[in-house]
Amino acid sequence: MNIIISNSGEKPIYDQIYTQIRSAITKGEIKEGEALPSIRALARDLKISVITTKRAFDDLERDGFIVSVQGKGSFVAPFNADFVKEERRKELENCLMQARALADELKMKDEEVFALYALLKEV
Repeated sequence: MNIIISNSGEKPIYDQIYTQIRSAITKGEIKEGEALPSIRALARDLKISVITTKRAFDDLERDGFIVSVQGKGSFVAPFNADFVKEERRKELENCLMQARALADELKMKDEEVFALYALLKEV
């Protein structure tokens, strides 16, 4: 698993781990039932505290992305297609909100934004 953390970013490290693992799960890069690295191994690889890694895993488990089995580790939780689709939809909404904010800064009319979107679909 390739997780990249930034010590200089605004997001806390545990949130960066949470976001990257959640994204890998919802994109299907990590499959249902697949084992995640142990909390200790991931902390060692990232050179961070075990407590930080545990918080990310606890949040992933709380939100239904992983299940932890005492003595065996953490695994990608079973999920349904609707759940994954909704998560991806949230990502799209966030991207569109950022695009809308940028379009507003540029004082673009809706028609211009839609035309740009249509142009990008052709690429």
